[in-house]
Amino acid sequence: MKNNLKEISVYIHLPFCERKCLYCAFTSFVSSDDVQKEYVKHLIKEIENFKDGYKAKTIYFGGGTPSVLRLDLLGKIFDALKNKFEIEKDAEITMEVNPNSVDEEKLGFYKRLGVNRLSMGIQSLNDKTLKKLGRLHTKKEALYELQLATKFFDNVSCDLILGLEKEKNVVKYARKLIKFGIKHISCYILEVHENTPLYSLVKNKKYQPLNDEAVAKSYEELRKFLEKQGFNQYEISNFSLLGFESKHNLAYWSYDDYVGFGLSSHSFLDGVRYENSSNLKDYYEGKRQSEAIINDKEIEERILLGLRCKNGIDLEKLKNLGYILEKNEFFMQFLEKNILKKVNNKVFLNPNYYAVSDFIIEHLLP
Repeated sequence: MKNNLKEISVYIHLPFCERKCLYCAFTSFVSSDDVQKEYVKHLIKEIENFKDGYKAKTIYFGGGTPSVLRLDLLGKIFDALKNKFEIEKDAEITMEVNPNSVDEEKLGFYKRLGVNRLSMGIQSLNDKTLKKLGRLHTKKEALYELQLATKFFDNVSCDLILGLEKEKNVVKYARKLIKFGIKHISCYILEVHENTPLYSLVKNKKYQPLNDEAVAKSYEELRKFLEKQGFNQYEISNFSLLGFESKHNLAYWSYDDYVGFGLSSHSFLDGVRYENSSNLKDYYEGKRQSEAIINDKEIEERILLGLRCKNGIDLEKLKNLGYILEKNEFFMQFLEKNILKKVNNKVFLNPNYYAVSDFIIEHLLP
């Protein structure tokens, strides 16, 4: 039976935070011990009720801020995962942490559990900016905790946000972080979502993010800097040293099967996408939505996901779905202008054009 186990990536959503950041639109909230215990009880039940026959090639603890979860409750989740899945020996197991919510005791506990990759939310190394965003750590605390993290883990990733402040600052921050021996950097453009405190600040002109032109310039400068440091851009927002790409995220972009456990988490199994409720009461009652990804929808997703990372598009798979990309007039123009590159039966987006990938992808859709 074990020889027939199907590979899958596993996501665990832990929605707890010490305080919600002003820009955050994710499903997360401040919680008490009782809420954490109740949530973990239902999360474990969901894991136990998942069908058998799978082995986990990656496990990712996201949030929220997973590092605010009590260690005994985290241990129970790991036990449930080990009972449900055969975890591959070289499985990538990632834990998201914030500098203010992690310490030596927690890092040691994570390592003993089997975590082998940390993703640390730094966002900025400017104290004024961090305070404006509602972050709970300072530059000094972030660098101290990062130094500590790299002593426990060889594979550490840091998040930065573009668009917060002067264009050149993000390069300065990346240079500082790399000195600690991190292997991966994720850089996300600041998004101002409605129904967030940041939206109100921007609307009332109390905070002004960079304009699109300045963000694009910042992105390009960062990309060139990281390339010189040996970091490979394997996805629009992600850079890593060779061999340290996020295997979990690559599974999403490769259209592989994955399962998400927890509030508002997503799963993709055998061509069907599932979404758990983002309402705590409804989640506890097992409510979720599902959508079969077929035909045009699958074509769109394969183009979108393939071109945003190094995997590219498999032309043969598109043909099997009834779409011949070579008949698209823009496709041929993009090839001639070296915006796209064709290697055998696969097509890749030139990294120089990642910043305008949305425009390119839009013209390639059926």
